[in-house]
Amino acid sequence: MLPFQLGLIDGPVHLVALGAHPDDIEIGCGGTLLKLAESVPQLTAEFVIATGTPVRLEEARRAAELFLPECEVTVTSAELPDGRLPAYWNETKELLEATARAGDTGRRPDLVLAPSKNDAHQDHRLIAELAPTVWRNHLVLHYEIPKWDGDLSRPWLYVELTEEQLRDKVALLHKAYPSQVPHDWFDEEVFAGLARLRGMECRAPYAEAFTTGKATLTW
Repeated sequence: MLPFQLGLIDGPVHLVALGAHPDDIEIGCGGTLLKLAESVPQLTAEFVIATGTPVRLEEARRAAELFLPECEVTVTSAELPDGRLPAYWNETKELLEATARAGDTGRRPDLVLAPSKNDAHQDHRLIAELAPTVWRNHLVLHYEIPKWDGDLSRPWLYVELTEEQLRDKVALLHKAYPSQVPHDWFDEEVFAGLARLRGMECRAPYAEAFTTGKATLTW
């Protein structure tokens, strides 16, 4: 695994962000994306999304531009069936492996973001389980997504956010994903409430929280 020292970066950084569905990445770590965009002058990114209709994927492409406006960012999708990823294990694995192979000939990721292994949604969980098997020598951080299932667990890594960064995240989520706005869970109170709770846990105004299987502490 590779160390990633947020705030101590003096060179280019390449990010790979994995989502089972459009909006997973931005809900789980949109504030972290905004913070990276602000603090890393030479940031490039790949968003890899397993499922999605053409309309939803167009929203995802728009979201990538909004959250990383000054960065070179690509969005790739296999357009697999929503809610059925475990039945498409080989196709999902190949989607991630193809991304990793492309990195072997060009930009290797300094950081990989993926859903949580404790996520109750089967699509999220499969992406989470596969990510460390594909990127075995990289830092993989697993983000959390609030949902009806009540599956939030105990994170142990936090990215502090200012109130402005949190408000920007919420505003951009609503701007990028109008198809999701009618849902009762897609609102500022849900996103800000979780961020405030995680901020309290790390003595910050707001935060996003992650878990990881392995990391190297360097100084």
